[in-house]
Amino acid sequence: MRTAVIVLLTSYLSHLTSVPAAAQWPQFRGPEGQGHSQERGLPLTWAESLNVRWKSQVPGLGWSSPVVANGRVWLTSAVEQPDADRDKRGISLRALAYDVETGKQVVNVEVFRIPNDRRDINPKNSWASPTPIIDGDRVYVHFGADGTAALSWSGEILWKDRFEYQSQHGAGGSPVIHGDLLIFNCDGSDAAFVIALDKHTGKRRWKTTRGVPADQAYTTPLVIRVGDQQQLISVGAFRVRAYDPQTGKEIWRVRYDEGFSNVPRPVFAHGLVYITTGFQQPELLAIRPDGRGDVTKTHVAWSLKRGVPHTPSPLIVGDELYVVNDGGIASCIDARSGTVVWQQRLGGTYSASPVFADGRIYFLAEHGMTTVIAPGRQFRRLAVNSLDGGTLASLAVSSGSLFIRTDSHLYRVTAADR
Repeated sequence: MRTAVIVLLTSYLSHLTSVPAAAQWPQFRGPEGQGHSQERGLPLTWAESLNVRWKSQVPGLGWSSPVVANGRVWLTSAVEQPDADRDKRGISLRALAYDVETGKQVVNVEVFRIPNDRRDINPKNSWASPTPIIDGDRVYVHFGADGTAALSWSGEILWKDRFEYQSQHGAGGSPVIHGDLLIFNCDGSDAAFVIALDKHTGKRRWKTTRGVPADQAYTTPLVIRVGDQQQLISVGAFRVRAYDPQTGKEIWRVRYDEGFSNVPRPVFAHGLVYITTGFQQPELLAIRPDGRGDVTKTHVAWSLKRGVPHTPSPLIVGDELYVVNDGGIASCIDARSGTVVWQQRLGGTYSASPVFADGRIYFLAEHGMTTVIAPGRQFRRLAVNSLDGGTLASLAVSSGSLFIRTDSHLYRVTAADR
């Protein structure tokens, strides 16, 4: 009996490691964290009655984006319990998993519970906005100051912890994994720091306090390699910094006097890190990441203020950088020079980050509309598709499909011939 169990476990773990990375979408913005997928045969057109393979109800509300690996789709949600039930009242912060093939919910577990009299949150945000991250047979869920946890594939809570800070408008930034570290930003109105935990135990490995007056930010860090050194790019209020991901020691920083409540995740290409600076006036900066110390005056290759997003992350495809601002104006920018190649109004408002897959760029608007374009120096719209419900979460790409979360459902959208 014991031998049979070992054989089954070995086979299962082998399956986890044998699934090609291109078939998975394990973190916010995909395999490399930059919105790219190598999937082919994806749908170009869809609607409620067209190319929807399945549609499953999601309890509660959350704007975490779906992540997909090893036959499951994971997300988080916040389910408000009625005040009348004194034993259960509160907001239940939950981890959910769905079977990729059938859409059946296979995990639904409470990870944390918070009081339901809390109302300090932005109307566009939710109590479950940070995106989970999958690593092998574990799933890590993050709810900002309300807690972080590691779960087994079956939904068992392996460890959990809270790191106190005041998050005025709720949480937003998602964690990243580097080696055996789980790293995330904690940027509140009373404290601002970046923290790395041992992903196996949850124990703190390092914590670096940001050396500026604390203010809100909601960003997800990005790990890049510059020469023979890895850097953790972490955007915060009034500063972007690069840290050594193993130690938390600062490598370089760039200042911007106007810029807080930052949301977009950085991208990296052509030897440049691209960030946006947040409210009040967002600015897009292209930074050479090979400096040391304060490189504000020496390493900003170019900057742009027109058509810059507050919320959606940038996207690099080839030699062009694509952005869509919150008001629905898409821009194609020469990634090396910062020259605007074209701008086009897509319609609607935007929070989700764009995705590049199967030779196309997908822009998902807040009202369920997705505009699909061809990348290039001339704007070419390929399709416009709509689903019911609000869509602030970014879409995921895996298994020849798009996974789209609305305010009430999770969709798997697949081309008709698959």
